[in-house]
Amino acid sequence: MAGAAAGAVPVQITAEGRTRHEVARLLLERGPLSAVAVADELGISPTAVRRHLDALLADGEAEARGAPRGGPRGRGRPAKQFLLTEPGRARFGHAYDDLAVAAIRFLAEHAGEDAVRAFAERRVAALVEPHREEINRAAGPEGRAEALAAALTREGYAASARQVGVVDKTSGAGVAGAQLCQHHCPVAHVAAEFPQLCEAETEAFAELLGTHVQRLATIARGDAACTTHVPASSAGHPAATEPGSTQPSPDAHIAWPDEGRDAVSANGGQPA
Repeated sequence: MAGAAAGAVPVQITAEGRTRHEVARLLLERGPLSAVAVADELGISPTAVRRHLDALLADGEAEARGAPRGGPRGRGRPAKQFLLTEPGRARFGHAYDDLAVAAIRFLAEHAGEDAVRAFAERRVAALVEPHREEINRAAGPEGRAEALAAALTREGYAASARQVGVVDKTSGAGVAGAQLCQHHCPVAHVAAEFPQLCEAETEAFAELLGTHVQRLATIARGDAACTTHVPASSAGHPAATEPGSTQPSPDAHIAWPDEGRDAVSANGGQPA
C-alpha cells in the first residue's frame, strides 16, 4: 500500500500540471476570460479553475482585471477576467533566440565581423553601465566582483561571487581572488554561435573590475555556469594575460575555499 501511495504522487502532480497548462493555453488563445468561462470550456469545476488561476497569479503568469459591465450586476463578488502576462506567454515558447541569431548572421554577412563585435560591445555596455557607480564604490577587485554579481542577478543572470585561491603548479605561488559565477545566461543560445558576445562581456568585466579576468567556463559552450576568475592582484598571477582572456592558463589551478585552506595548513602556512 505504501508503494502504491508513493507511486500515485507523480501522477497527481502531472495531472495538476497538465490542467494548469490547459487553463493557461485557454487564456492565451481566448483571454481575457472569467473563471466560469474557463470552467465551462474545460469541463471542470469553477473552484478547481480558481485554484489554478490563483497559482498563475501568484507566479506572475496571469493578471486579473475587472470584467466589462454588460448590464445590471447583482450582489456578490465583482466579476473578474483573467489573461496571461508576458511570463505566462513564455511557457508556450518564443522564437526570440532564432530571430536574434538570424539578425546577427545578417549583420555579419552584410557588415562584417567588426560590426558583430561592435554590437556585442554595445550590448554589454548597456548591461553594466547602469551599475558602474555602485560597483566602483566597492573595495578591491573581490569586492567589486561581489557588487557585479548582485548587479547581474538584478539583470536576470542569477550570479554569485565567492572567494577562491589560485595556485601556480609550476612555481607553487598562491594568489587569492574571487570567482564570479553566472548560473543563467539569457543569450546562451545566441552566444553558442557568436562567441563575440562572451568575449565582449569578459573584457567589460575586466575593465569594470580594474583587473584582468579569466573566463573558465561558459553556458554557451555547454558548461553548467559561466565562470570567471577575478584575481585579487595581477602581480605574479599565472594567468596574467591580456584582458578578455577566455582560456585558463595551463599552469593555473582553481582551489575552492576549503581546498585552499587545507592546502595552506598542510604546508605550514605556505601555499601548496
